[in-house]
Order: sequence, then C-alpha cells, then structure tokens
Amino acid sequence: MNIYRKYCPNVFVAQCEEEHKKGDTIIVETKYGKENEHIVHNLVGKRDGIFLYSITRKDGFNNQERAKNKVEKLNSWGDSADKKSDSAYKASNKDRDFLSLGEPIKVGHHSEKRHRKAIDQANNNMRKSIEHKDKAEQYRERAVYWENMEKKIDLSMPECLEFFKVQLGEAIEYHKGLKDGSIKKEHSYSLTYAKKKCNELQKKCDTAIILWD
Repeated sequence: MNIYRKYCPNVFVAQCEEEHKKGDTIIVETKYGKENEHIVHNLVGKRDGIFLYSITRKDGFNNQERAKNKVEKLNSWGDSADKKSDSAYKASNKDRDFLSLGEPIKVGHHSEKRHRKAIDQANNNMRKSIEHKDKAEQYRERAVYWENMEKKIDLSMPECLEFFKVQLGEAIEYHKGLKDGSIKKEHSYSLTYAKKKCNELQKKCDTAIILWD
C-alpha cells in the first residue's frame, strides 16, 4: 500500500513498499482511506525496503487549487452567514411598531406576556443578527488569506525549481550590491537579512532539485 508521508513544509511524498519508475501512475491512500492517483517523479529516499517518491496529483490538484476551493467555501459560508444575519435582523423588527410606542409593561394585564415575549424575541434576534454578521466578516477575512495563497508557488509544485532559481539569482545580486555599495543599505541589518534570504532560497533550490529535477 502506498501512503502519504510529510517530506518538508507543504510537501508530501509517497511512501511505497514497491519500487516505481519516473512517470508511473500510482494510487496513494490517505489516513482516512481516500485514494488519489499520482504521477511518480523522483526517488527522494530509500530505507529498509521502503521507497519515497516525489509525486503530483494526476488530476492536477495542488496547493493552489486547494486554496481556490478554500476561497469558494469561505465566501459561500460568508454569504450564508449574511443571509442569516439579515433574516434575524428582520425578525428582530417584527414587533417594531408596537415596541416603538415605548409603553411600559402592564404587570398583571393580559398584554404582559405578549409584551415580554416581544421584547425577548427582539433582543435575541438582534443578538443573532450581530453574531452571524461577525461570522460573515471572519469568513471573508480568511478568504482574503487564501486568495493570496492561490498564486503562491511552493515546493510541492514542479515549477518551483525554476521559480526559486530566479528568486535566488535576484537575491544574490541584491546581496552583492549591498556588499560592494552599489545598493544603499536601508538599515544596519540589511546585509544580514539579505544573506539570510540567500541561504533560505539556496536551501529551497537544493530541495526542489531533489524533488523535481
């Protein structure tokens, strides 16, 4: 049985009991029993008869598509919460004409029960309206985050190799410019941060080569 195994942040590889070749199609099973078809890329590890392969979904589903689905769901939940908020708000105004008169509750009068019920319902529905409106805002805030993730390229994608190579080249040139003075330092740590970025991108490039080259 082939299962998923985390290789590094954002990247899951296939852990297989049998050896495969680049380009093979294999079935990988999730811990919940769902099976997905994948294309085999590189052998990234081997130990005690267990093979680890970099893989991509045969249907093209990746982290960008996952982010897109998240956005659609969150916006849908936001729309639903807005509708519930509007509905509760309208319900809170059901007895508005009566309550707007500002008449005191007539204790012992036949209208007392109706009056108290109208006040309670108005308050409860207004509270629900506010709660649903808050939820709608929270869903949309989360959707904005996932919208940004829709365009993100990470190590789980084969195209990341060229992407990180370009970024590394730009980072090296920037670091070089800071060192020779052709680029002005913004603060005393500019050179340190630039070098750190070069190291991080070099590490990503090295990992991308293992996974996808």
